[in-house]
Amino acid sequence: MKTTEISSNIDSQNKETGREHLLIRAARGEKVERTPVWAMRQAGRWDPEFMRLRTGHDFFSFSANASLSAQASLCPKRFGVDGIILFYDITTLPMSMGLPFTLQPERGPVPDKPIRSLQDLDRLKSPADPASYQHIIDLITIVRQELAGELPILVFAGAPFTVATYCIDTGKHLNKTRAFIRENPIVWGKLLDQLSEATIDFLNQLEKLGAHMYQLFDSWAGELNLGEYNSWAHSYHQQIFKHGPEIPGVLFVKECPYLEQMTQSGAKVISLGCCHSLKQAIADYPHLVFQGNVDETIMQTGSVEDVVKATQSCLREGNRFHHILNLNHGMDRNSPVENFSSFVQTALHYPWENN
Repeated sequence: MKTTEISSNIDSQNKETGREHLLIRAARGEKVERTPVWAMRQAGRWDPEFMRLRTGHDFFSFSANASLSAQASLCPKRFGVDGIILFYDITTLPMSMGLPFTLQPERGPVPDKPIRSLQDLDRLKSPADPASYQHIIDLITIVRQELAGELPILVFAGAPFTVATYCIDTGKHLNKTRAFIRENPIVWGKLLDQLSEATIDFLNQLEKLGAHMYQLFDSWAGELNLGEYNSWAHSYHQQIFKHGPEIPGVLFVKECPYLEQMTQSGAKVISLGCCHSLKQAIADYPHLVFQGNVDETIMQTGSVEDVVKATQSCLREGNRFHHILNLNHGMDRNSPVENFSSFVQTALHYPWENN
């Protein structure tokens, strides 16, 4: 079945079932009966069930297998989370545009041929043909069928700045990124523009296929100075949230110091790190919803009691409304399963009637 046929069949059902999920109502700023909960990397290597599925597969072959990645996406359902985020990678989109990547130990995603010139940019197709990410189309279709409306589906994309750093093979090494930009400003600008266009189209396609909410990840942009952030990150966030899906969008920038810029991005939900007060953010920006911000290091190294205490504290700060419980970053692979379970169960059973 063609993408357009799938999306037309899904559209009415998506509107009818997705709008009433707790997580989606909270993301729209509505009053809810309790704070919804999910976690970044809730499907990941910390979970033995996930690792059982992944045995014998490298990351990219596992991600490309829609059946396996669907099962991985659904693993956290057994813990009681309020949403299922699909399992794939932010390099999925540039790969679909024509830039292959491999995953190298201690380095992460590495492009086969990094973008260096305008000729290299000519190899990238923007927007990407949906057929080039058919495994994502198959993935969301399988997950929709399995959930049968029980939980909302979350999708995501990397923001242009962070994805571009992987395309030029500098990644989190900011000084190397700055050096490339000084030497290749035109290539850099055009790369960001192409990625922005492709990201908007990709997310819009996933909305048509049944996604209820999306998150834009800009992992490395929080380390930029303000001028760089405005030029290379913030302006592109605004483009994507303006022209992207109508479903609620979340902006995540790892420990971003520029909260004012984040609140002006057009995102309906702002994901907070530990560098900001959740309580103060909600007070200062009552028209927005905030996500977070339990410290993931507590999930990794703390006891169950530590996790419960930190989660309860976060819930009190959020005060139920305009808040989605999550972490400041993703679940680490060394985090105990018991800690994740306690995090979710604390949210599910918090005694709001006594607070």
